[in-house]
Amino acid sequence: MNWREIPSLASLRAFEVAARTGSYSAAAQELNVTHAAIAQHVRTVETHLDTVLMVREGRGMAPTETGAALAAELSAGFRQIVAGVQTASQDVAERPLAISVTPSFAENWLMPRLTRFWAAYPGFSLSVHPGMELVDLRRDGFDLAIRYGRGSWPGVEATHLVPANYTVAATPSLVDGRDVKDFSDLYDLPWLFQTDGREAQKWVEESGLDLACCQAHEVATGSMLLSGIRAGAGVGVIAGALIEDDIATGRLVALMQHQIEGLGYYIIHPPGALSERVKTLKSWLLSCDAV
Repeated sequence: MNWREIPSLASLRAFEVAARTGSYSAAAQELNVTHAAIAQHVRTVETHLDTVLMVREGRGMAPTETGAALAAELSAGFRQIVAGVQTASQDVAERPLAISVTPSFAENWLMPRLTRFWAAYPGFSLSVHPGMELVDLRRDGFDLAIRYGRGSWPGVEATHLVPANYTVAATPSLVDGRDVKDFSDLYDLPWLFQTDGREAQKWVEESGLDLACCQAHEVATGSMLLSGIRAGAGVGVIAGALIEDDIATGRLVALMQHQIEGLGYYIIHPPGALSERVKTLKSWLLSCDAV
C-alpha cells in the first residue's frame, strides 16, 4: 500500500464527518477542531482528487454525487477500523498481564505474595515469566518487569520496589555457637557466591576476608546460591529481600548486612500512560508489606 497515493487519514476523516453531518460546524464539534480546519481538510481531499466533493446547500453543506460515494466507502472503512481496534483492545484487556522477573525474585519474593494479590483481585489474571535476560518490553509483549540494579536502564521508567542490601546468611547449624562480629569469625567456613556476583565478592574481600585462602565456591544462578545456603553448604551473600521469610522463620540467620545506595529491585515499564490493570498491579506491589 502506497499511502502517498491518497490524502491523509485526518483529511479523509474530516471529509467523511462533514459529508455525513452535512455541516462543517457539526464536523468540527464531533472532531473537536475548528470550522476552518474542517474546510481545509475538505479542500485538501478535493485538490488531491481534482474534483468538487462538497457544495453549499441552504445553511449547510451537502456532498456531490462523487462525494457521497466516497463518503459511503470511507464510512464503511472507518467502521471496520473501529471494529478492529475494539477487538484488539478487548483482547488486550482479557489476556493475562505479562510480567518479566528474575527467577530468584519470582520464587522468593513475588510468588509468596501473589496469594494475597489474587485474594484481593480474584478476576485479575497474571502471567509471570522468570528469566535473567534483558527484554524489550514492547517488542516481547511484557506489561512490566522487575529487575535488579540501580534503576538506570535506558528507555524505561523505573520505580524502586525494595532494597537489595547485601546480607551474609547461613543456616543456624552452620554457625552454631559462633559469636559473629566480623568476617574473621567466618574465615574457616565454606563460602558460596554467584558466578556473576562480583560486587558481592568485592565487598567481602574489602571487608577483610581473603577468599583466596577460603573454601569458596561459585554457582551459576541466584536460585542455586540460595538453595546451597539453605542446605547448609556454605555462607553466602544474597539480597535481603529474598530471604525475609527464611530469617523470620529461623531457617537462616542474617550475620551481617550492607546497603549500597540505589541498589535494589525496580519495577520497570515503558514510559507514558499505563493501563488501569498495570496501574493496579504496580500500586499493589509498591504497597506490599512483608510476607
